Parts: sequence; structure tokens; C-alpha cells
Amino acid sequence: MRPGTLGRLAILAGAAVFVIGGAWALISPSSFYDEVATYPPYNRHLFHDVGAFQLGLGAALLLALTDWSGRLVGLWAGTTAALLHALSHVLDRDLGGRDGDPVALSVLALAFLAGAVAATRKEARQGSPRPEATEATK
Repeated sequence: MRPGTLGRLAILAGAAVFVIGGAWALISPSSFYDEVATYPPYNRHLFHDVGAFQLGLGAALLLALTDWSGRLVGLWAGTTAALLHALSHVLDRDLGGRDGDPVALSVLALAFLAGAVAATRKEARQGSPRPEATEATK
């Protein structure tokens, strides 16, 4: 096995778990609860949030396989989680929480998105080389 292959396989396996599980929890929370996480009481919003953050982790792992800087990986993974978390609060606004949560979380998500886009453009203009790759990504 080539050096780094085990690291890439671990990243891909972890990403698959987070992306599949996260999408399942976000899209079909009651099914996810019934099949995977039977910790009563069932709470649809909790599983929507779990899905949002698992998808953010999956995005981080997948982006770690690119030649992007750690800053871009972090910003885009955070953006993914923040946007989906805001969506969760919009979808579940009838379940409780604060009236301002969907708006506040959407503003936060858009701030992450603006930062991610700005950092991506800046690094593209500067041609920022990625620091020395780790064994996992070589």
C-alpha cells in the first residue's frame, strides 16, 4: 500500500459515514431515529440539527482531500454546517425555539459564506500554496 493510502481511505470512510448519516437524519429524521438513534423522546428538530452538523463534518473530511488550505477547508465546512443548521431552524420554526433563531442563524450562515467566498478568491489570486501535505493526503 502506498504511503498516504490508508489516510485517504480513513478520510473517505469517515466522510461516507457523516454524509450518509447526516443526510439521512436531515431528510428523514423519524426513520433515522427508528433505525439508528432510538434515544427517547423523539425530537425532529434535534435530528435535523444532527444531520446539519454531520454533513458539515463530512464536508470537512472531503475537502481535506483537496489541495485547499486549512483555512478554506474550515470555512467551507463551517459554511456547510451553518447553512444547514439555519435551514433546520427555518423548517422547524413551528416546533418552538426563539422567533428570531431562523433569521439570526441565517445571518450567521451568510457571514460564513461571505468569508468563505472572500478567502477562496484571495487565495486564488495569491496562488497560495498549501503547506506541506500530510501523509494522509499525499
